[in-house]
Amino acid sequence: MGKGLIWATAEDLARNRGQVLSLYRQILRSLNSPGLPLNLAARLAKKAEVRAIFMLGAEEHSLRNIEDLVDAAEYSLCLLRNGEIPKYIQ
Repeated sequence: MGKGLIWATAEDLARNRGQVLSLYRQILRSLNSPGLPLNLAARLAKKAEVRAIFMLGAEEHSLRNIEDLVDAAEYSLCLLRNGEIPKYIQ
């Protein structure tokens, strides 16, 4: 994953930035899908939840935790693309 053994270096964070931004945008776009059984208020609430999660994740500096957050985002995106709503986005 990176050069840091436990904590992410600036180089590690810069390398992951594109992937994280891409996941963030894809999740927000997927929440707009008409295939999801969400009304407007629920969509806006889910988008706010995603923003909060990514903002908190942006402060993370542990390599293992960053990997886990990216894996969780990819899994949630997979569920959204299948028309399912992730029950717990953590």
